[in-house]
Amino acid sequence: MKVEPVTFTGRDGQKLAARLDRPEEAPRAFALFAHCFTCGKDVFAAARIAQQLTEHGVAVLRFDFTGIGASEGEFANTNFSSNVADLVAAAAHLREAMQAPALLIGHSLGGAAVLAAAGDVPGAKAVATIAAPSDPSHVTGLFRDSVPRIEADGEAKVMLAGRPFQIKRQFLADVAEQRLAEKIARLRRALLVMHSPVDDTVDISNATRIFTAAKHPKSFVSLNGADHLLTRRADAIYAANMIAAWVEPYLG
Repeated sequence: MKVEPVTFTGRDGQKLAARLDRPEEAPRAFALFAHCFTCGKDVFAAARIAQQLTEHGVAVLRFDFTGIGASEGEFANTNFSSNVADLVAAAAHLREAMQAPALLIGHSLGGAAVLAAAGDVPGAKAVATIAAPSDPSHVTGLFRDSVPRIEADGEAKVMLAGRPFQIKRQFLADVAEQRLAEKIARLRRALLVMHSPVDDTVDISNATRIFTAAKHPKSFVSLNGADHLLTRRADAIYAANMIAAWVEPYLG
């Protein structure tokens, strides 16, 4: 396996930082990975899944959304729509520099983002979600106590996973306007929904709603016993192996 640093231009012109995990031999396909809310490209789940997929001949581009990790920009000025636009920009970079991503993978809110972005990614044949919410507004539950202050003052600093983030009113307005179920119904890509029945951050009922909204071909895999962030290495590797086996018929 080889890991290459990559930079590309995001939606608003900022330089976004990425890593490309490549198999030793020429990749049989490329995938694009969207990380969880405020997590970053190097979170355990993203790194481990990308690395394991290289064992199956799939190269994976994982990147930091605008304002996260090593990417430029202010997190406070981003929202769900800007994340989707960053994903489309990442796919365009892959398509121009190497090969269009045949597979889109998203973890948590990143899963909702790949569902929303898929229709604007030419060449994408399959989408896999891991612990994804069926409605992007679900993420506001992580800072529900601060929502009234954000609405009243226009912004507020909230603590997420032990780190401070500035959230603006525009973020709340943007997630409230999303109509993800409609986009899922028009997906026209193979869909794999993966979720843990004991996920205490995004309840498994979200997986049911995503699966029900989608048309065939669609599949569901239970990540039994896994936590939301797939912090156990075995859970991330299992997820990657299942994705690799499932996507095989769609790679041509």
